[in-house]
Amino acid sequence: MKNKIIEQLNLKTQCKKYGLPLWQCPHFIFVVMGVVIMVTSLLAYFIGFRYVEDPLLICLVVMLITGFLFILSFVVVKSFENLAEASRMKLEFLAIISHQMRTPFSNLRWVIDLLNSGRVGEVQNDQQEYLKILKENSERMESLISQLLTASKFEQGKIPLKMAGFSLKTLTEKVITELKPLSNASNIEVKFECKEEIPDIFGDQDWIREVISNLLDNAIKYTKNKGEVKITIFKKGQKIYFEVKDTGAGIPKEDQKYIFEKFFRAQNILKKQTQGSGLGLFIAKSIIESHKGKIGFKSEAGEGSTFWFLLPIK
Repeated sequence: MKNKIIEQLNLKTQCKKYGLPLWQCPHFIFVVMGVVIMVTSLLAYFIGFRYVEDPLLICLVVMLITGFLFILSFVVVKSFENLAEASRMKLEFLAIISHQMRTPFSNLRWVIDLLNSGRVGEVQNDQQEYLKILKENSERMESLISQLLTASKFEQGKIPLKMAGFSLKTLTEKVITELKPLSNASNIEVKFECKEEIPDIFGDQDWIREVISNLLDNAIKYTKNKGEVKITIFKKGQKIYFEVKDTGAGIPKEDQKYIFEKFFRAQNILKKQTQGSGLGLFIAKSIIESHKGKIGFKSEAGEGSTFWFLLPIK
């Protein structure tokens, strides 16, 4: 009983349950409204004491103001609580659905691989084409499910980070090599510039790799006609600056404020590239911010984009 009361009074624990920042948490808003009511009641009392002679009238006015503010704060806090609960249930639903869908897709991939191997019978050429299409689509669905699960976990603050020192330069070179087949197939030249020796950064290498891979993959995919993608890294004060610059489609000005939101895709990209979940940049922003870094971009439609992030050295 005592522990339950303490837990209810712990703002951090209650806000974590909803996966919301402190200033959006219903419990924090309740405390703020309580302070506002107390201050307003005291002010009303002292003003009344100075200008009104009848103490009963002063008490009545203070009680009316306090009662009105209390009802108002109850309605506001209840509304925020309902919204927060709906948001929490949506996140849990996404996490459960994504998790449950992983197993069937893993089984599907296993069956496709088995059929392709020919161990259950000879596969004709036209059948191989169908199996290839099936495999590509199942891989795309698996990738989408994985992104949904990751986005959901970051929103709920359930991603544990394995922090350690590593070289951002070396990691970037590895990602460029991994995506070389894509850049070659797209006829895109990827240039890398890191003139000085930069110190190691402290973070989760796997998640930072995800950010670099996502930004570079986007830059390659949205750059056409023998374009160029350039990656630059340098030390900036006590942080490491990383940027990916492309000569691709760019982002229209009216879409730029939504670019890091979940499921958002710019209108000019939707016309050219139908595939994509709109989760990559949301996940990249969540990863960088969980490392106490910053992420941003500058872009002009038809001229290309430059996405950057800053990470503390240690």
